[in-house]
Amino acid sequence: MNYSKPATEATIAANKAVLDQLPFDDTTDFDNANKGLVAEATGQIKNDKGEVVWDIDRWKFLQGDAPDTVNPSLWRQAQLITMAGIYKVADGIYQARGFDLSVQSFIRSDNGWIVVDPPISCEPMELEYKMIREHVEDLPVVAVIHTHSHIDHFGGVRAVIDDAKVAAGEQRVIAPVGFLEESVSENVMLGNAMSRRKMYMYGELVGYGPQGSVGAGLGPMTSAGRVTLLPPTDIITETGQELNVDGVRIIFQNAPGAEAPAELCFYLPDFKALCGAEILTHVHHNVYTLRGAKIRDSLIWSKHLNEMLDLFGDAEVEFASHHWPTWGNEEIVDLIKGQRDLYRYTHDETVRLANAGYTPEEIAEQITLPENTAKRFANRDYYGSVSHNTKSTYVYYLGWFDANPANLHPLPPVETARKTVEYMGGADAVIAKAKVDFDKGEYRWVAQALKDVVYADDTNKEAKELLADTFEQLGYQSENGTWRNFYLTGALELRRGVEEQIVTVTASADSVQAMSVEMFLDYLAMRLRGPEVGDLQAVFNLNLPDIGEDYVLELGNGVLHHTAGRKDEGFDATITFPRSVLDSIVLGQTTIDAALAAGDVTIDGDKESFVAFTKLLDDFNLWFNIVTP
Repeated sequence: MNYSKPATEATIAANKAVLDQLPFDDTTDFDNANKGLVAEATGQIKNDKGEVVWDIDRWKFLQGDAPDTVNPSLWRQAQLITMAGIYKVADGIYQARGFDLSVQSFIRSDNGWIVVDPPISCEPMELEYKMIREHVEDLPVVAVIHTHSHIDHFGGVRAVIDDAKVAAGEQRVIAPVGFLEESVSENVMLGNAMSRRKMYMYGELVGYGPQGSVGAGLGPMTSAGRVTLLPPTDIITETGQELNVDGVRIIFQNAPGAEAPAELCFYLPDFKALCGAEILTHVHHNVYTLRGAKIRDSLIWSKHLNEMLDLFGDAEVEFASHHWPTWGNEEIVDLIKGQRDLYRYTHDETVRLANAGYTPEEIAEQITLPENTAKRFANRDYYGSVSHNTKSTYVYYLGWFDANPANLHPLPPVETARKTVEYMGGADAVIAKAKVDFDKGEYRWVAQALKDVVYADDTNKEAKELLADTFEQLGYQSENGTWRNFYLTGALELRRGVEEQIVTVTASADSVQAMSVEMFLDYLAMRLRGPEVGDLQAVFNLNLPDIGEDYVLELGNGVLHHTAGRKDEGFDATITFPRSVLDSIVLGQTTIDAALAAGDVTIDGDKESFVAFTKLLDDFNLWFNIVTP
């Protein structure tokens, strides 16, 4: 069923106005994105079950001028990021673009290929490598470089790296310090919430087309194949560290704390080629990602780029983990400076206005980038935005509270909505006024007002329909790919409700096995329904004999603590199981109750107290409501 509606006159006018605001006659990005095409990619990529994990042809609709339902600037970006094929960057350097959210690079070494940033899943990586062997040179993979700890830069690693070859020293896995821990930790504690919000961010539910998703700005979308992870053999700990990888000299820049907690960039002096990883791309990136994550440091980001300019300012070609390369030293220096100034300005203006007493919302409305910064397509709000990055910078320093006592202890959303609607004269009055403002194109306010009507009474079909129409028009006007996806997904779920679908799942056996037991125990403690613990207190020895680790678990006062080691007296029970059972529990392949029943977990001592504890662990529903209470 098609839930979409056409663009309104207000949206058509807003999108047409964009054409006069930006230099659309500049075709440099298209020239660079098309440059060096070796082999075009088409068709679908399937897994062993015949399921489609990536559809290259999905984006064929992105032809010609932007339709009324898509911001012309976002349409332009979508055309660029969905070009798919193998491209030559320079002699000995190639890229695979359009196979996933991220871009993969191949560097020719003495005896094979060094692969930079395998994609989210193995199936796209397998096709890329096959095409490289067929259309460039049939050589083995001698190493992989993971530039940072996000899944679209490591998930497909087992398509080209083999454990036995790593053990034999035939293959290397290079990554920044902290890579393994950060690769798994982000998706453990709040993985359920992030996974649900990711459906909105990447438009996984709304379909693709002029009235659906046109990508995410940073890349097309996320693949849905087999996700893997391997521990690194070489860890980059500092800037200036140099490795010789099968005859290729690589100088690294350690760049943590900006786009990712663990990240590196690198320079190939013999190629005069710079890899900007994901801190140097053709987009205003996220200081805060809308799926939810720890806020990033825009000041550190700008400083890493400034350092990059000093270290590698003589580069003649720049390539990154997303988008297309930049050629020519002057052009590269200009790109670095433009991005550096973007993040610095966002940071400094936010801090300045915060010190003047402005709130996050006021700051977001006030900040306008300097014209030279704003008119660069590489700095446009396709993924991050001035609006949500400035708000996030405020929160990074000052937290959620804006110092107004009225905002210190407000009522929760449903109660707020009911009182607000009552004060505004009731739902019918609000809807009547909202219809007038909708016809005027005042969609931001209509969304605010109708959200309260829906939260006050989520059975109000008229309010939900009008709010859905409003979200849809905001999505059609948005230059930001992820904002568009959020708005359109919100409209979809208001119209049809929440329906479970097959979506990208980032948890994998490799990532779970990479979790430390301590990380798992923190995850277990987070699942404890504290208010229900009551007076229950217990001490358990936890024994994992296959890996030789022991822990003491202390339950009391509504919390669970753990300490490495073993308690010889004063404990209630000893629980013994192998690490593989722990992994199965985290992956959802079994439960603690099922493992107990199957005899995979043994308990010596007070079994009842441990069973009582397991009954207090929460399970999370992935499909929780977002646009309705």
